[in-house]
Amino acid sequence: MTLDQITKLLGSDAENLLTHESKTISKSSLHLPGADFVDRAFGMSNRSPQVLRSLQALYGHGRLANTGYVSILPVDQGIEHSAGASFAPNPIYFDGENIIKLALEGGCNAVASTFGVLGSVSRKYAHKIPFIVKINHNEFLSYPAGYDQIMFGSIRDAWNMGAVAVGATIYFGSEESNRQIQEVAEAFEYAHELGMATILWCYTRNSAFKKDKDYHVSADLTGQANHLGVTIQADIIKQKLPENNGGYTAINFGKTHDKVYSELSSDNPIDLTRYQVANCYMGRQGLINSGGASLGDADSDMAQAVRTAVINKRAGGQGLISGRKAFQKPMVDGIELLNSIQDVYLEKGVTIA
Repeated sequence: MTLDQITKLLGSDAENLLTHESKTISKSSLHLPGADFVDRAFGMSNRSPQVLRSLQALYGHGRLANTGYVSILPVDQGIEHSAGASFAPNPIYFDGENIIKLALEGGCNAVASTFGVLGSVSRKYAHKIPFIVKINHNEFLSYPAGYDQIMFGSIRDAWNMGAVAVGATIYFGSEESNRQIQEVAEAFEYAHELGMATILWCYTRNSAFKKDKDYHVSADLTGQANHLGVTIQADIIKQKLPENNGGYTAINFGKTHDKVYSELSSDNPIDLTRYQVANCYMGRQGLINSGGASLGDADSDMAQAVRTAVINKRAGGQGLISGRKAFQKPMVDGIELLNSIQDVYLEKGVTIA
């Protein structure tokens, strides 16, 4: 995909997103992606040589190998939403091997999925593409439905199947968040002891976060979730793309500062995302955003995914994680979508704002 094609997909947003120059947090303050990112960001840290090797395996695979950017295929929706809701649009993905094939053929850095999916074919694929085992999930078969991330397996099992990393979700702001923080922090510590990297889905969840807007995707609340994530030593942070700001002030809780809104961010989505990057220790831990749910239309999905990639890259982020947009359509179309996302990060004309 060329810069002209990216511009066309952005449509009326093209000028705003491709020419914006951030006046908030200077790009010179950020730890930006690059071929030497693992050395620069983690070489002086407490991560062991085994963890550094796992991180380098993750950053060194696929079409984005050794760029400092990552493209990850995540598929745990069979648990998080239900296998029927997730795979009925394309039933081949009831067989987890096809999930791994999509990641491989799509040129991804890694595939993130469940103990069951990755374990079922680990001897065939663990040495061909980095595995990220998602260790906890929100289980939706219980009635009435609830929202709680619970552990589905052990760190030792992830290590035994050859995983280079483990991933987990915390619902920050929920009634269960204290327990989840402690569980995941302990799990990540053990993962690091065994030499695996760690990725945290830093989601906010509380009904009070919905007021005049849905502040689950506000830059200030998601930014603080990121900051808590890197505090428990997640190596990579996964966060939803911010859509607004001012969650703290709208809900009237916690502590914030006027400069968060007047100087450190703006209404531009690139600046909102840069505030998320800043909360990842100025990018020392990489920020990857999500491509969002499938819109059901291939062209719309492609345009939205490319838009998200442009925002993330120009903000100083490290990549995109895209699941349903890729696997809820024929594999050839999923591969095209994943490649188009990667093309944004390979395109030198899309620069840091």
